[in-house]
Amino acid sequence: MKKWLVLWAINTAALMALPFFFQNIHISGWQSALIAAAILGLLNTFIKPVVQVLTLPLQIITLGLFTWVINAGFMLMVGRLIDGLIIDDFSTALFASILYSLISWAGATVFLPAFQSKDD
Repeated sequence: MKKWLVLWAINTAALMALPFFFQNIHISGWQSALIAAAILGLLNTFIKPVVQVLTLPLQIITLGLFTWVINAGFMLMVGRLIDGLIIDDFSTALFASILYSLISWAGATVFLPAFQSKDD
């Protein structure tokens, strides 16, 4: 449970950092980022594997790069669902999803080992 909460906090922080890098992304507050990070996490956990299987031919042809398009689509969809998160266009969502993934990965690499116990 601690691991999940730490990942949620890291992903929220990653989402809050995006407006500093992209003019076309606006977040009204940390509450919106918290909800958006939760929804992105749920989409990536439950829906993304199904979408990846359905788009397997495109995944093979593009050597897996179509995953970036899927991630951008999810980010754009969450931007449309959450009132406090505005992402203007698909190209911004594409580059923002790449940066979001990098920040999340770096944060998890740095902070997650401190919260993992030997029982996990």
